[in-house]
Amino acid sequence: MVFLFEEYRLDLDRRELSRDGHPVAVEPRVFDLLVYLVRNRDRVASKDELIAAVWNGRIVSDSALASSINAARAVLGDDGERQRLIKTLLRKGVRFIGTVRDEPAGDAPPSVPAVANSVALALPDRPSIAVLPFQNMSSDPEQEYFADGVVEDIIAGLARIKWLFVIARNSSFVYKGRAIDVRQIGRELGVRYLLQGGVRKAGDRVRISTQLIDAETGAHVWVERFDRTLQDIFALQDEIALNVVGAIEPTLRYAETMRAGRQRPHSLDAYDLVLRASPFAYSHLADEAAIAIPLLQKALELEPGYAGTHAPLALCYHARYSRAGLRQEDRAAAIHHAQSAAKNGGDDPSALGIAGFVMSLDAHDHDTARALFDRALRLSDSNFFALSSSALVLSWLGDAATALERSERALRLSPFDRLNYLSLNARAISYFHLRQFDRAHDAATRSVELNPRFSVSRAFLAAVLAELGRDAEAKAEAERVLTLDPTFSVTRFLVTVGIEARVFQPLASAWRAAGLPQS
Repeated sequence: MVFLFEEYRLDLDRRELSRDGHPVAVEPRVFDLLVYLVRNRDRVASKDELIAAVWNGRIVSDSALASSINAARAVLGDDGERQRLIKTLLRKGVRFIGTVRDEPAGDAPPSVPAVANSVALALPDRPSIAVLPFQNMSSDPEQEYFADGVVEDIIAGLARIKWLFVIARNSSFVYKGRAIDVRQIGRELGVRYLLQGGVRKAGDRVRISTQLIDAETGAHVWVERFDRTLQDIFALQDEIALNVVGAIEPTLRYAETMRAGRQRPHSLDAYDLVLRASPFAYSHLADEAAIAIPLLQKALELEPGYAGTHAPLALCYHARYSRAGLRQEDRAAAIHHAQSAAKNGGDDPSALGIAGFVMSLDAHDHDTARALFDRALRLSDSNFFALSSSALVLSWLGDAATALERSERALRLSPFDRLNYLSLNARAISYFHLRQFDRAHDAATRSVELNPRFSVSRAFLAAVLAELGRDAEAKAEAERVLTLDPTFSVTRFLVTVGIEARVFQPLASAWRAAGLPQS
């Protein structure tokens, strides 16, 4: 069965929604919801009815249902204000109000033939992506150049990520105007991921929708929407491209880590070893660093000059040094690998950002750290590691304004990243410096929730609670710090990270008030 409404075609057999012959990406649950509403368009569907039909009666929150309804509206270019196709009736339910024509299933309308090369290409030995031409979803043909410009900027930005294989513009633009299954495109281009999008202009505003797709399964990895005014259309192109690139990098990093974890051991190479080590290398926990180090050392044997291996190794040895006995050999190893990451990572902003972090905290060379951060952000001012690492270091050095700005950018680029506890720590200590303790408490609490075993996050929370006069809670948190790290003391922390005394003194006083030992 096929349902036709406005410029849309809803094909139940193919489980495909298309607009003017072009496929529209729809999450499976949202597709099922849309089908149910269209099938039952002659009446209002209640909340309980939708949950029973689409979620098989499972418990679903009102917010989850509302989110799915909003997503269904979004794929149809509708919204909660206009309710052009999907209408909510207060205290009654939801109804599809568009004019629908039914037709038997059969062949889909003819589309532009597929690309001649139907032979599947072998996947590269690193994550790979193609950015497909964005659809011009407005009635203005002049917006075509804007959509193409956004795509070209995104391709250029992704190409700067050293560990990512990016299909060139001329190859991905072969698919412009073609209605081809994403899995077919993935096979023909030999990539793991595809970035799709659409551009819609209305008055002086433009909306760009983007979705990152696993080309093997067709599943959505990441979805985002950007709403902006058209005050400077070329500056807008740059802004959107920057945000997309910045958000995609940590998303791909996480997706690739999960992929590597599912692979069989005999498939390992240097890059896969680094991916397997990543969940442990970035925890800042000594016991997890011990798991990561052998994997990373093996990766170095395979590729000695890989900055993407030296950088997490530097973090691992930093964790061992600062939280497992202050052994000088661990400190020396952390500095060595940070220097190697800086030397070999000239075009790798993630490696440079991590190198700066370790050079500041272990070598106490804050000038070199700042220079590395600057290099990293010149390469990519939307790099997650460069932003979060520099934010944390700068917060400890007392530069609260810059730390807050960079931590906010990191959190915006990757809002669901488990490594956000570092950016949140930067915000906690920055707000502490600014005596904005309520905000500091919020950031510290969120950081603890993301990494509850990281004693430093809990120490920051204890300090904030002490400043807020919540003495019992501060002492309880201090006890948790000492349970996680029995060697923690005010003096030891100062010696470890090399913070200026004038900056450190208010924090030291709060820790003592919370019950943490001086030495």
